[in-house]
Amino acid sequence: MIQNEPQPNLEIFAQTVLECALKDKNIFVITSDSRGSGKLVPFGEQLPDQLIEVGIAEQNLVGVAAGMASTGKKVFAVSPASFLTTRALEHIKNDVAYSDHPVTLVGISAGVSYGALGSTHHSLHDLAALRAVNNVDIVIPADNAETRESIRAAVDYPSPLYIRFGKRRIEHLYKDHAPFQIGKANLLKQGRDIAFIATGETVIQAVHAAEKLKQHGMSARVVSMHTIRPLDEKTVLSAGNECRAVITVEEHSVHGGLGEACAGILMQNNVSVPFHIAGIADEYTVTGPQLDIFSYYGLTADKLFEKAVQLLNPQKG
Repeated sequence: MIQNEPQPNLEIFAQTVLECALKDKNIFVITSDSRGSGKLVPFGEQLPDQLIEVGIAEQNLVGVAAGMASTGKKVFAVSPASFLTTRALEHIKNDVAYSDHPVTLVGISAGVSYGALGSTHHSLHDLAALRAVNNVDIVIPADNAETRESIRAAVDYPSPLYIRFGKRRIEHLYKDHAPFQIGKANLLKQGRDIAFIATGETVIQAVHAAEKLKQHGMSARVVSMHTIRPLDEKTVLSAGNECRAVITVEEHSVHGGLGEACAGILMQNNVSVPFHIAGIADEYTVTGPQLDIFSYYGLTADKLFEKAVQLLNPQKG
């Protein structure tokens, strides 16, 4: 059952992987000096023999994880998303993806979660980088329920997997458990005027934008696209064919992420619809708290509402 008070998805990740590891001695967590930031201190206290610390050495992290996975261990490799997918990208490509070792790579403090630490710590590239590497599936849970189910699914997932988490508390999107399946999006709200296809911590912003649109007589579909690869093409096409406009929403660069993936699907299937990618612009990213950055780049509920109205009524723009 959903707990009364939402927690940061990182907390749910750590709790869930501990619950699973207490039942399965083959589950290991490897971190690059991320035990604290990954909320894994309780894991280390309860299962010290199932946690490995490699220090600030992301390439070693991925190499060790791949080696252990090759022996049948179920490995979660945990590191800040901004560093995991840059410093260790070649190792992810060769040791995990091309070697087909079922490692679960966990990118923590993803997107602009680090806020004031600025562009060096933002992971606005990870989806683009990993989408270009064959054989890495990509999951971005939207809330506690999706997080819990994604980790349970990852334990016995037969392929390399990348899961990214932010740091903020997100409202519950589900009354009970999430109907979670990797590769199949969740429809949170039905609507015919505009479709928000959102992922991760931006989903709740799309939900609130839809609620505001309803107050103004417009219906908005909201899709939690928790899996970027394999992308749920059927849901994307349904949105494009059944709604008057589509907005994709992501805590990532506008280049190479969810938006461009959806645009490619629509164009290759000859679906013509007003379309907008809400994401981080191609520039030196502003610095500040996550929600301030969201507002600056049009990722808050109010800004998404404004963009939706503009797409639906271009003559008033």
